[in-house]
Amino acid sequence: MVRKVILSLALAGILVGTTACKTVKGLGGDIQSVGQAGSDVINKRR
Repeated sequence: MVRKVILSLALAGILVGTTACKTVKGLGGDIQSVGQAGSDVINKRR
C-alpha cells in the first residue's frame, strides 16, 4: 500500500515537472517572438 502511494507521488511529480518545463520553454518562445516583432517595427520606421 505504501509502495503504491510513493510510486503514485513520484509519477505525479515527474508529470508536473515535465509540464512545467514545457510551459517555461513556451513562455520563452513567446517573449522572443514579441521582441522580434518589436525589432521589426523599429527597423521599418528607420
